[in-house]
Amino acid sequence: MTPERQTGEGPGRRARLRVALVLAVLAAVIALLVFYPPDELYLWLKALHIVAVISWMAGLLYLPRLFVYHTDAPVGSAQSETFKIMERRLYRMIMQPAMGLTWLLGLYLAWSVYGFKGGWLHAKLLLVLLLSAVDQYYGRAVAAFSRDENRNTGRQWRIWNEAPAVLMVLIVILVVVKPF
Repeated sequence: MTPERQTGEGPGRRARLRVALVLAVLAAVIALLVFYPPDELYLWLKALHIVAVISWMAGLLYLPRLFVYHTDAPVGSAQSETFKIMERRLYRMIMQPAMGLTWLLGLYLAWSVYGFKGGWLHAKLLLVLLLSAVDQYYGRAVAAFSRDENRNTGRQWRIWNEAPAVLMVLIVILVVVKPF
């Protein structure tokens, strides 16, 4: 008995359905929280924001590692084609929805709790914009890899892997310490 390949259309369709189901449940939870707010709505939205940030950061840290390995795979090989599927699914089904929720919930929290005031908050928003730019750069790289047009070396992708980590550290320090 041969195990089913995870790169075919069937597993891809099932993965998309699972992601759609998770997003629908999350949307329903957010709708319930907004239309039937509990006493501690802020804490619920903050918890969902943190979950979205963790999901987005996981993708931002893992995707460039896939690029490193993909760079070493011969163009047109089965390994290269598998990396294309992994990269596309990670970016479209995990990273993009997580980034959207991070922004949506984060902006709502910044407005409702802080009224968009505070130097630390403005600095944090600037760093999150930079993190979003890194995300978009990775999205263009996913498209380039899918066309077999990667221009970066494995070493360059290793360096790019550090950008989200550095930004994440700075953002967490701003949020927790609120230095200004």
